Amino acid sequence: MQVGLIGLGKMGGALAANMLAHNLDVVAYDPQLPDKLPPTLVAVADVPTLVVKLAKPRVIWLMVPAKVVKTVVQELVEVLAPGDVVIDGGNSFYRDSVALAERLADYGVEFLDVGTSGGVAGAREGACLMIGGPQATYARLEPLFAAVAVANGYFYAGPTGAGHYLKMVHNGIEYGMMQAIGEGFELLSQAPYQFDLGGAAAVWTQGSVIRGWLMELAAQAFAADPQLTAIQGVMHSSGEGAWTMQEGLAHHVPLPALGAALTMRYRSETADTMTGKTVAALRNGFGGHAVERKV
Repeated sequence: MQVGLIGLGKMGGALAANMLAHNLDVVAYDPQLPDKLPPTLVAVADVPTLVVKLAKPRVIWLMVPAKVVKTVVQELVEVLAPGDVVIDGGNSFYRDSVALAERLADYGVEFLDVGTSGGVAGAREGACLMIGGPQATYARLEPLFAAVAVANGYFYAGPTGAGHYLKMVHNGIEYGMMQAIGEGFELLSQAPYQFDLGGAAAVWTQGSVIRGWLMELAAQAFAADPQLTAIQGVMHSSGEGAWTMQEGLAHHVPLPALGAALTMRYRSETADTMTGKTVAALRNGFGGHAVERKV
């Protein structure tokens, strides 16, 4: 099978290597090509050249940031033909995916939204794929998904948008899980015992109720830096948590754990807050409680 791949960043580059390892014919484009490319990868200079090099009907997989998907699709609609398929494997908002599918349908181009989990290692060795779009299109491309996914790691989620919706909720769960792990180690670091944080994380990977990949990653991080002194505690948010919260509000579904985790990410991005200053001033005003003054 021949696949056009747009985006050779961390995830896209790993996915390209995965595809090549499964004997797929990959033609790739990225405006900033990595210095090192697999020898069997065909890299091209622009989107039109990529399309020309692919046999019809074409399959083009996007692994680009959500904010540039529309721009890339605009380039594609000018050169694709009816029957071609565009796959968005990034973290796009599901409503945007529905809109893109409708736009591509005007040109006879099919669209699949594919939520991709497993990180860079998963993209390289076997990803977890959540797939939305027309079932007939999915069925036609199922061998592609089976090739690049981990064993039993691909799932037809439903009509257009369902794949990215499922990945959105997946990322919301991920926010809450990571926040709970972070809070647990915060308490351990302040406890009246001198815990070996790496040892605690490591033993929790062995048969405990909270074992899993995230705990394994925690054990690795603490093994490399026992107090994580080289890392700032800034937890960036790329959007999926906020989208999940918006859906919860829209459907009257309470998501308190996710809401707290998302708020803590926002809090971590600010060294000092007006909230803290205001509360400190109020406590000083009504109770004479001391405030910390800037030096």
